[in-house]
Amino acid sequence: MERRNNTNVPDFILFGLTDSEVIQQFLSVLFLLIYLITMLGNSGMILLIRLDHQLHTPMYFFLSHLSFLDLSYSTVIIPKTLENLLTSNKNISFNGCFTQMSLFFVFSVTEFFLLSSMAYDRYVAICNPLHYPVVMSRRLCCALIILSYTISCIESVVNLIFMNGLYFCNSNVIYHFYCDLTPVLALSCTDTHDTEIMIMICGSLDITMSLSAISFSYISILSTILKMNSSSGKRKAFSTCASHLLGVTIYYGSIMFTYLKPKKSYSLGKDQVASVFYTMVIPMLNPLIYSLRNKEVKNAIIRVMQKREVSKK
Repeated sequence: MERRNNTNVPDFILFGLTDSEVIQQFLSVLFLLIYLITMLGNSGMILLIRLDHQLHTPMYFFLSHLSFLDLSYSTVIIPKTLENLLTSNKNISFNGCFTQMSLFFVFSVTEFFLLSSMAYDRYVAICNPLHYPVVMSRRLCCALIILSYTISCIESVVNLIFMNGLYFCNSNVIYHFYCDLTPVLALSCTDTHDTEIMIMICGSLDITMSLSAISFSYISILSTILKMNSSSGKRKAFSTCASHLLGVTIYYGSIMFTYLKPKKSYSLGKDQVASVFYTMVIPMLNPLIYSLRNKEVKNAIIRVMQKREVSKK
């Protein structure tokens, strides 16, 4: 983490999204609103799942961890972005930059494998419902969560080791609104080929493994649904998977657009838009995606509110 021996520049400067004061003021209000909705939605989801015993199932266990991850990496990115938009201080220290980059990597990679675990949960629930309580035990759910964090932490350390070997001796301006891998690599005055290859390998393996698990789960789910005779059963099965499929499509699409390409294909405008989407918009949307069409969540909200009314009396 100690970078000062490897550089001639004191700190990094985050260029941000725009240099227009009017647009900065607009974006600061917009991002603050997004962050507040994200905090309210995800913390509310965690609290609701904790308070309502009927939601103490594997599906909602994973969903509570998804809300935690969304809260975490939004908090890693948005407050610093708001500071840059609202003040003239756009500096970020080397340690601060690499800490932000590492934490964001941990949370985002963990979400890959968490989404895979959620897909497997839906696979067991629909394709093997009689053995669901046995297969999706508390022990297995915890093991999947621990494994997800372990993989992401190991990869983050490997990334940090490679990044720590780079030298920064010319420009210190990061053309982005947070410390991301591609724009930071673009500043290095040493050869970044090995680092880029390592990042591509890790990213490709993460996406391949997680998408393979998700694809296998949903191919099996689709096959099972098509064999059902009851139209109501088909609708119910589809509805339980629709929210997760939507979340997976949006998240993986924006991530792959940004990272699975060489540095020379980096485009400031397009990559910033995609980054805003998966660092700010998706964490805000996830609680809505998983709750708006979910009767269990709506019923849980009613039960919790009724309990509060009874306790007041």
